[in-house]
Amino acid sequence: MKTVIQRVKKASVIIDAKEKREIAGGLVVLAAFGKNDTKEICLKVFDKIKKLRIFSNPEGKFDYSVEDVKGGLLIISQFTLYGDCKKGKRPDFTEAAPYEAGKKLYEEFLNIAKNSGLEIKSGEFGADMLVEIHNDGPVTIIVDSENI
Repeated sequence: MKTVIQRVKKASVIIDAKEKREIAGGLVVLAAFGKNDTKEICLKVFDKIKKLRIFSNPEGKFDYSVEDVKGGLLIISQFTLYGDCKKGKRPDFTEAAPYEAGKKLYEEFLNIAKNSGLEIKSGEFGADMLVEIHNDGPVTIIVDSENI
């Protein structure tokens, strides 16, 4: 599983040019699922994300997690994080989970998040989405299940 985490002042997603979902502040989580990912990996990655100390204390040092600041999470599926650009000019997505498996893992990840007690908003797996991110800092962190 690969994720890109952005600390935000606010963020929103418009799904299929109709429905808008937003958070006032917290983290945007762009999440991609690999063909070998499991529920256990989703649990491990979410636990890491919610405990990341990437919010500043009064001295300006990273000291607080999204849990500590009671921020929200906007979770967006983004299989393109598995795009391998080593060969040619077109990304290869063979390491990404197939559609049905990716959708199931995304839903599992959302369920884990929703059970955390944090405010959770999400995109829709496979939908056309317009994401607006007001990156705070900017702070952007990559969390890859292979490195935790």
